Amino acid sequence: MTIRLVLAGCGNMGYAMLSGWLKSGKVPPAAVFVVEPNDDLRKRAEALGCGAATNAAAIPADAVPALVVIAVKPQVIRDVTAAYKRFGDGRTTFVSIAAGTPVATFEAILGHRAPIVRCMPNTPAAIGKGMMVVFSNPLVSDDARRFVADLLSASGEVATIDDESLMDAVTAVSGSGPAYIFHFIEALTVAAERAGLPTKTAKLLAMQTVYGAASLAAESGEEPGLLRQQVTSPNGTTAAALAVLMGEERLTKLLTEAVGAARLRSIELGK
Repeated sequence: MTIRLVLAGCGNMGYAMLSGWLKSGKVPPAAVFVVEPNDDLRKRAEALGCGAATNAAAIPADAVPALVVIAVKPQVIRDVTAAYKRFGDGRTTFVSIAAGTPVATFEAILGHRAPIVRCMPNTPAAIGKGMMVVFSNPLVSDDARRFVADLLSASGEVATIDDESLMDAVTAVSGSGPAYIFHFIEALTVAAERAGLPTKTAKLLAMQTVYGAASLAAESGEEPGLLRQQVTSPNGTTAAALAVLMGEERLTKLLTEAVGAARLRSIELGK
């Protein structure tokens, strides 16, 4: 079968996305070629039925893949991407999931005829619950945009932005955001323990409460503010807790400061 997609890098995120593509039937295994120098990671991809090799030179000379997905660490992005310059004639669309690496970097390496999509995923993509945000340069065709969006949808929700500078805000909100939620679960667990609950029960209550509330918010179609009001009886226990969290916009201010710090760091790393 003709190679339709080349995946450069099959670490945790690359493998998670690849697994989602194959399980959803978005692309058949035989149409995927994985380039991964690590033996264990490469064999893991081969076990899914994909073609695989240690370097890009092994890709058949007559191959013209629809997509080349770059899924490696930002610090090696230039060396890795340079190996795919032969596909930069405009027939192949490149998709990068490397954090902090602008489209201009890929254009400088691949040439200014290359259609490029920059994507910021997050770790829940590993279970099909991710948030992927994409920015495309003007050379990406409508068909390629649809194909990329459909492919990424196997890993979760997909949103598009038209201003690449907003990627720093995206990184700060959804890219880094899972860590904020994990820490909230940690903090709620500690609070539950300090309220007298056994550790095992405290962990279960914190985890399931966050999971259930997020699921309800996602599936109900109601605004989070309305859902909050529905839980909050006047002068009740929830109102007492929210007076602490919402007083002087305490939590909002803290999260705004946290997102701001992450955004500034993303800008620094991009330079």
